[in-house]
Amino acid sequence: MGRFIFWGLIIVMKFYVYSSLAKLFKTPLYRNLSIGLAVVSVLASATGLYTLIERFGGGISTVTIFSNYSLALMITFLVCELFLAIFFLLDDIVGLFHRGYRHFSNKEKQAAPLERRKFLKKAGVLLGAIPFASFLHGITFGKYKFTVHNQTLAFDDLPDTFDGFRIAQISDIHSGSFDSEEAVREGIKLLQEQKADVILFTGDLVNSFASEIEPYINDFKNLTAPYGKFAVLGNHDYPMYKRMFDDDEHGQRNLAQIKEHHKTMEFNLLLNESTKLEKEGAYIRLIGVENWGRSRHFPKAGDLDLATADCEEKDFKVLLSHDPTHWEDHVKSYEKHIHLTLSGHTHGFQMGIDLPMFKWSPIKYVYKHWAGLYEEAGKFLYVNRGFGFLGFAGRVGVFPEITVFELTKK
Repeated sequence: MGRFIFWGLIIVMKFYVYSSLAKLFKTPLYRNLSIGLAVVSVLASATGLYTLIERFGGGISTVTIFSNYSLALMITFLVCELFLAIFFLLDDIVGLFHRGYRHFSNKEKQAAPLERRKFLKKAGVLLGAIPFASFLHGITFGKYKFTVHNQTLAFDDLPDTFDGFRIAQISDIHSGSFDSEEAVREGIKLLQEQKADVILFTGDLVNSFASEIEPYINDFKNLTAPYGKFAVLGNHDYPMYKRMFDDDEHGQRNLAQIKEHHKTMEFNLLLNESTKLEKEGAYIRLIGVENWGRSRHFPKAGDLDLATADCEEKDFKVLLSHDPTHWEDHVKSYEKHIHLTLSGHTHGFQMGIDLPMFKWSPIKYVYKHWAGLYEEAGKFLYVNRGFGFLGFAGRVGVFPEITVFELTKK
């Protein structure tokens, strides 16, 4: 019932927006344009809804260009129509009060306020064109606009030999969503060009199925770093969406295949364990936990006690943990000091404002730590914005990220 009400409201909103546009622009050209946009919007919603049913209801394993763009266009139209609906509704409410005031005050009808309101509605349409163009850019170019974020972090107790040590991090590959192998390979090439000492991947190799990564296995295998490549699992790597698999045994085989793919790509998968990165007689500890998320929908397989069993308090520690809520709920108050935690998971919502001096995204109302660097009591968390995308096949303002950390001695 809730879904019927939701889509009923969507239909009402569409009718209101496009009928308002038709009344606003009375010339045949603009009226026909409004009708054309309405038709495209309805088609986008219909194909997007079909894609949602097929992808998340039927458990399809492949993502096609059609399914990517149909869902992305549906979301694009809905966001922009909501923007226009709010603007038009506010304008109509003001107009209603204005007409009521004229009626009860017995004042003659004045054209100026109506013309002023008409101007405001047209201004709203022009403003609405900005998010529409941004979304179109996001689903065509933005989703593969790989961006390097450089971070320099200073620590008192970093071993001297690791002063200047460079770590490259990627997260949330979501290989099942890609529709351009060439674009993905450009992103992998950019990662290699950073010449990091070690490459770290913080989970979500696939959307659901192990086969999704297979077109890119050799590309990730060819990545090299002097101190190796390491990874952890993300929530999508587990058989958490049971409708995707015939039975639990099928899901477990899929998970085993994902682990095998990590091995083939020569990524050392850390499953609640730690390892040493040694350099000139000194070392730092690299710790990896399985996924632990606050949400009841995500696996809680992470075991920090087990992962740090071999660690001493004096060790300099870098933790890979897919979900940033793990840091908030456990890591930052953990008895063993963990200097730097690397996470992903949020994707920065794949849309928002992401500037050096100002960041905002709707995801901030779900995740306190959703993109970039955070620090409390000398403990750092970095949330990577993700290498791939999921659901919405685009990125608006929040682009796919390769992070490069330089560790320095204070």
